[in-house]
Amino acid sequence: MTGYLRSDGRKGIRNVTVVVYLVECAHHVAREVVFPSREQGVHLLGFPGCYPNAYAHRMLKQLCTHPNVGAALLVSLGCEGFNRKNLLEEIRATGRPADVLVIQDTGGTRKTIEEGRAWIAQALEKTAQVPRVPMTVSDLVVGTVCGGSDATSGITANPAVGRAFDQLVQNGARVVFEETGELIGCEQIMAMRAARPELASELIACVEKAGRYYSTLGHGSFAPGNAEGGLTTIEEKSMGAYSKSGNSPISGILKPGDVPPSAGLYLLDVVPDGEVRWGFPNISDIQEIGELIACGSHVTLFTTGRGSVVGSAISPVIKICANPETYRRLNEDMDINAGRILEGAATLDEVGREIYDRIVRVAEGEKTASEAMGHAEFSLVYKSFEPLGPACLPG
Repeated sequence: MTGYLRSDGRKGIRNVTVVVYLVECAHHVAREVVFPSREQGVHLLGFPGCYPNAYAHRMLKQLCTHPNVGAALLVSLGCEGFNRKNLLEEIRATGRPADVLVIQDTGGTRKTIEEGRAWIAQALEKTAQVPRVPMTVSDLVVGTVCGGSDATSGITANPAVGRAFDQLVQNGARVVFEETGELIGCEQIMAMRAARPELASELIACVEKAGRYYSTLGHGSFAPGNAEGGLTTIEEKSMGAYSKSGNSPISGILKPGDVPPSAGLYLLDVVPDGEVRWGFPNISDIQEIGELIACGSHVTLFTTGRGSVVGSAISPVIKICANPETYRRLNEDMDINAGRILEGAATLDEVGREIYDRIVRVAEGEKTASEAMGHAEFSLVYKSFEPLGPACLPG
């Protein structure tokens, strides 16, 4: 296995160029800049808001300097509140090719698109020269998320991911599970797995915060599709989601944009801090994937029972289907059929090993189903977080 060496010592398994719109008004121009080069690893992401948000700035900084990213072009309208100069300086400080186009200064839609496409052509030549160096599983960060869960998720795909997570941790990788709003009822179990006593109370506090958030909003992370798929309560859904974490000790807690400092298992807290003011914490699976990538995830494991077709920008998504019937209908969008466990054709350990092996092959360059179909979804909204406390991370 080899990776693209970055200036901070991290290694990427992809070498994409990102085009980033800094306000919704610049979205169309950025999308048109990307369009001719999307088959060459040029991805679109951005922030639609017009007013500043520290979370959004941090997210885009972490994404533009992710080890899978080789270059970044920022596209600004010119009058939004996003600090484009600061973000550009942060990206350039890593040695990556980076620039910003301001539509109001460049001369409008057509001229900005032309300049953007010319810049991309030059950036692709530069990123092709990034050296590749030896890489092992211990260099990887792997995230996991579930979406479109049904009654099969918690007994096939999710615990199979847990088996793969255990194997990754044993081989020195850093793995991240989430989200706290779908772990309600599991907080005491997680606390028993905390690597340090002070971390146990922080794990409980994370889930309690999620409970307060959802109580204030008047709804929780339980969709009609979950009920139609046979799930009955948030606790039942939580137990299934929790099983993705495997059995390793929990080393720490992250918030979006925090990179795990050392090997081990980490919980990503995605529920905003402070008073409830942002609405539903994660409006889509795509947003959760983006937050995992901002924490450094090279690959995201996406389990689904009902079925999902999304991928992501920057980092590949490996789709693990829990339900054999769903797999038969959506097999072109799936990478692994964990539903074989229900039919007696495979064990949890066998599928866990298959997931681990697929991660290695994807890290070596094999495309996932969503990559091959051109999926590169991205979503970013307003949130607010406080810095991690000393109990949250090892050392």
